[in-house]
Amino acid sequence: MRHKKVSKRKISPDPKYQSEQIAKFINYIMRRGKKTVAQKIVYGALDLIKEKTKKDPQETFNQAIINITPSVEVKSRRIGGGNYQVPIPVERERGFALSSRWLLDAAQGRKGKPMMEKLANEILSALKGEGAAIKKKEDVHRMAEANKAFAHFARFGRHKSVML
Repeated sequence: MRHKKVSKRKISPDPKYQSEQIAKFINYIMRRGKKTVAQKIVYGALDLIKEKTKKDPQETFNQAIINITPSVEVKSRRIGGGNYQVPIPVERERGFALSSRWLLDAAQGRKGKPMMEKLANEILSALKGEGAAIKKKEDVHRMAEANKAFAHFARFGRHKSVML
């Protein structure tokens, strides 16, 4: 490696819930530097969740993210003359990034409501184990299961082999 390792930036927790995960999620939603708009969407969605479930919205959000987070994913590796989809384990930070992205994509894919309502509905459906974000996770797991015969190729990279 030619360059020194880039250090991870410490993200400051969000002002309302004092949670780094929610702050990071707000940053994922943010477009063109409009953080207050992103905060209104996330806090509005969490308030809707609190009204519907009568439970702590931060705990509900965290549980939904845990339900969406994949344990394995596939990465394309070129070995010999062919490309193989090699299953590799997902690290914690990568898992949060994937689950947040899938949750946002699923919420944006819903039609006909404001974004805060779509996000709240998607979080609630992920909490129940339903919805488009959960389907995406299951698709990734299914692909990793189908390609577990190539798991031994993961050893050549920096990833440990996968036990499915």
